Amino acid sequence: MKATEFQQAGGVEDWRVLGSGASAWFDAPSQTAGAALVGRIADLAPGLPDLDLRAGGVRVRIGASSDLDVELACAISAAAQDLGLPADPAALQTLQFAIDAADRSSVMSFWRTALAYEPADDNSLADALRRDPPISFHRLDQPRPLRNRIHFDVSRSPDAVEAVKTALGTEAYGAWQLTLADTEGNEVDLVPGGELAEGPETADWRVVFGAMTFYPTSSPAQAAALATAVAGLADDAGVPLMVDLRPDGVTIDSGKDLWEDDAPRFAALAGRIQAAAHELALAADPSRLRFVQFGIDAVDVPAVRDFWTTLLGYQHDPRPNVSDIYDPRRLNPVIIFQQMDAADEERLRQRNRIHFDLVVPDDQAQARIDAAVAAGGRILAEPAQGRCTLADPEGSEVDIVAPA
Repeated sequence: MKATEFQQAGGVEDWRVLGSGASAWFDAPSQTAGAALVGRIADLAPGLPDLDLRAGGVRVRIGASSDLDVELACAISAAAQDLGLPADPAALQTLQFAIDAADRSSVMSFWRTALAYEPADDNSLADALRRDPPISFHRLDQPRPLRNRIHFDVSRSPDAVEAVKTALGTEAYGAWQLTLADTEGNEVDLVPGGELAEGPETADWRVVFGAMTFYPTSSPAQAAALATAVAGLADDAGVPLMVDLRPDGVTIDSGKDLWEDDAPRFAALAGRIQAAAHELALAADPSRLRFVQFGIDAVDVPAVRDFWTTLLGYQHDPRPNVSDIYDPRRLNPVIIFQQMDAADEERLRQRNRIHFDLVVPDDQAQARIDAAVAAGGRILAEPAQGRCTLADPEGSEVDIVAPA
């Protein structure tokens, strides 16, 4: 079933096809209200679909290849309507990234190790939990030997970071001795995480930029029960959380650095969540935790940041001395901006080996293109076969992809 065939089926007006599956976003006034939909879906689906519970709603991702997928989409929409949770298809998008490489095998091997991703096909890697963005690899058309203006920040447990260095047989470099590079110079800052707090009350939690924990679950009902408990505790504490349900477990995440705003208060909430999980006979597996964000070097940071904020519908983090922009629904990765020396003209002119893919519904693509151009972007390749290539004001590229 093609994307157009799924979209033309009756009763799926709430849904849009992005990549290989269909997605919907349902607004909710609280995490408890969103958890009610999670519970309904757990009862409906034979296997738990990907569910991302947020303070403002729930994203649902299912297949889009059969009549059974259409039936499930219709049933989920009906459950949301019954609970008074309206759909907002304009909220749907997926930010991914791609690397151009002369030796794709070697470069893929590096990133598979650094990110702990798994092969999705011959030319791409993916997070097994489908929380962090997939990465695809394309043939490098000409040498681009200078440093990219785009890099990755990844945080994992200290043991995992040391295991990566051992597996790659390399030492980190850079100002903080955190930077690793693949054989063609594409860089990642691999940051070791830490404990949330001292004591057994929060032993299940780790800090990898955000404060996170992961609980393997054995059934949709068990996952939904945990999500319901977490939502109630989060609402009572007035602390929005990211709760991602997958067939093999539930990730609970504060969002980047947000636990630091009131660390003692968050630690108390984390302790209550841990106790609730233990009451459900769940044991944490911190080895599954990871944080990924993108960094963009720019000479005119405000202009470049404005382009990406506009294109992605992101917001600028208001905290002092923070250059981050973030998805207000906390569904897509954070982007940070770092000052680049204007005298580094050769590096500024070089085309990056890394670019972004922004996957949006077909009915949103032109509006995104128009907004990006109005924010200082340039169209490098006119739309063809559902893809349009743009550059930000300093040449970093993004493909807007609209599946047909």
